[in-house]
This record gives sequence, structure tokens and C-alpha cells, in this order.
Amino acid sequence: MDQIHLMHVFVAVGEEEGFAAAARRLDLSPVAVTRAIAGLEERLGVKLLLRTTRNVRLTEAGRRYLDDTRAILASIDEANEAAAGVNAAPKGNLSVTAPVLFGKTFVMPCIVQFLNEYPEVEVSALFLDRIVNLVDEGVDVAVRIGHLPDSSLRALRVGQVRRVLCAAPDYLARHPLPQHPADLLRHTIIAATGVSPRVEWKFGAVDDPAMVRLRPRLTVTSNDAAIEAACAGLGICRLLSYQIADQLTDGRLKIVLSEHEEAPWPVHLVHRENKFGSSKVRNFIDLLADQLRANPHLH
Repeated sequence: MDQIHLMHVFVAVGEEEGFAAAARRLDLSPVAVTRAIAGLEERLGVKLLLRTTRNVRLTEAGRRYLDDTRAILASIDEANEAAAGVNAAPKGNLSVTAPVLFGKTFVMPCIVQFLNEYPEVEVSALFLDRIVNLVDEGVDVAVRIGHLPDSSLRALRVGQVRRVLCAAPDYLARHPLPQHPADLLRHTIIAATGVSPRVEWKFGAVDDPAMVRLRPRLTVTSNDAAIEAACAGLGICRLLSYQIADQLTDGRLKIVLSEHEEAPWPVHLVHRENKFGSSKVRNFIDLLADQLRANPHLH
């Protein structure tokens, strides 16, 4: 049998964890799927799957082969796209991830424009406040805020954001304006973080930082909730500048202690490195990069 066909069948069985489900996914008979897996294992001389009466599990060799096979099949698809001249007409599924508020504010308008321009493209958007592993979770493009670790991923810098302290004008009118980070000990603090009873906020240059340990009056795990509380005049909150862009523009929030801020954090577009460039990925990155670099809130 054709090696590529066998690999497609194996990926379906491994992902579906069953022969019957893989057969339905591939529109093949269960017998054909069973025969393909047996032929692949015979060709490789290794056991890829452990079969029981209840389920199918990957062996250690099977798990490694599944990862390698996915990468090989993806490269084949991309090579076929390039050879067929799909560069002029992106199509297929594109997966994008970004932090929740960043995705809602900056990425979603770009996705809508991209879908309108390319009717044969489908987009899956994962807006999550956690780091998504592009390889493990099959994501094409990610927005990363902060300094990047070394990796095999390609990165394109598109802007920067600041970590800022902010409060409502009403709160600042009722309390002395902080002049130094230590003054925060005498203020009501709103923390957008985990549920720890204390937070530590760092200020100043990387080579000479100042650290202030605070006990928040309100701790929330949602940036939206922290923003609402700050706008309501409860206290001082620390957020990324893009998260309160609208509130700063319309005057609902004011920045304090700006002279003590850390250095800005870079914003990158990150994508998986591969030999053949996918047209849908390239076109989307070009569009998103242009829009982000033109946005005044990311300078």
C-alpha cells in the first residue's frame, strides 16, 4: 500500500483512539483500516498500537511516530500548496491564538477582514490567557507578549506594551497621588492575578529593580473584572497598557507612577518554522503585522 495512505490512516486511528471512529472519519471500512495498520506495522517492524476489547492505545514508539507523521503530512500538504500555486488563493483552516483581551481588541478585526478577503479560508481562534503550545495543539500563528525563550519557532516583532499602574480620577481625587512605589502600601490595591493573599510588583530598570510586596484589597483572576473595579474608583490596579487603551482615551482611568515603570514588553507574532511557507499563514501574518504596527496603542 501507499506509504502516505498508511500514514493518514495511522494518524486517524491514533487521534480517534479507535478503528471504527477512524474508519468513519476516513470514509473507509473498518476492515480496510485494520489492514492498513497491520501493513504499516509490518513495514516498520514495530508495534504502534495496543489493542484491547475496549480501546486502542499508542505504544511509546506509536506516540513518537504519530508526532513525526503529523509533521510529515503537514509538510507534504504545504509543499503541494506551493507547487499548485495556492499562494494566490489561500484556503483551508488557519488556527490563531492570542491573550483574551488582545485577541478581542486587535486580532479579531483582522480575522474578520481576512475571512472577507479569502472566502475559502476557515479560522479557529483560541483567545486564552495562557501559553498555547503551537506544535502540540496544532496552532499556526500566536501572539506572544513578553520576552521570548529560545525555540525553533519564527518570531516577528510587531510592537510593544507597558505594564502600568492606573486608577480612576475619582479615586485619585480622594487619595494622595503616589510619588514612589513604596507609597502603594498606603493605597487600596486591586490585583489581577491568582488567588494569593499577597502580590509582588517590580519596578524600575532590569539591572536595578525595586520590589514592593502588597496585600490587595481585591484579588480577581479576570482582567476585565479588575478594570471594572478600577473604573469604579475602588483603588489602584496594574495592567498592560493595551488592556486599558479605551479607558485611558476616554478618561475613565489615569496612569500613575509612570516614571517607575519597567521596560516595555515586546509583542511578537510567532509561527511554526517549516520548509514550505503556507500561503494562508503568510498572508494572515502580513495582514496582522501591518495592522498591529500601525496601532498607536502598541508603540
